[in-house]
Amino acid sequence: MKVRLGKIGIAAIAIILMTANTNAAEFKLAYVDVQKAIEKTSMGKKAKEEMKKEADKKNKELEKKKSDVDKMREDIEKKRSVLAEEAFAKRAGELQEEMQKFNQTASKAQAELQKKESELLEPIVKKMKIVIEKLAKTKGISMVIQSNQNAQIVLYALPELDITEDLVKAFDKE
Repeated sequence: MKVRLGKIGIAAIAIILMTANTNAAEFKLAYVDVQKAIEKTSMGKKAKEEMKKEADKKNKELEKKKSDVDKMREDIEKKRSVLAEEAFAKRAGELQEEMQKFNQTASKAQAELQKKESELLEPIVKKMKIVIEKLAKTKGISMVIQSNQNAQIVLYALPELDITEDLVKAFDKE
């Protein structure tokens, strides 16, 4: 039987751990916005710039192909009245084929961009995890949870528990 811990479950565990009265060392909790940290690091900025260049290049190629398909469509529409029905059907079929090729090319470009982004982010995320662990040990932090404006895992926390800026500085030093 699988047990699923939602956001509330994770928060409840964190609260229990924070308030537990044991003989163990003081429990310290911190949070970090990993996405924000990645965007602020020098490696993250470089990756973002590289992704933008790659996306711009792909978009330029796609715009050219889309323009060709649009011209083909306009040409067929202009000549529709003078083309025999068989010739029109043939040209319409060719247009349909070109549109399908364009859609396949666009899908392939999107997949390539996603793959490139994963390749660029993987070493950054690996390093980020190591730096978070070192930072937590240095600061005597028992647990670091991820904060993200979109996911809203942390609904409220004191700003001084946010170690995102410390993480960015530590990351860029390594």
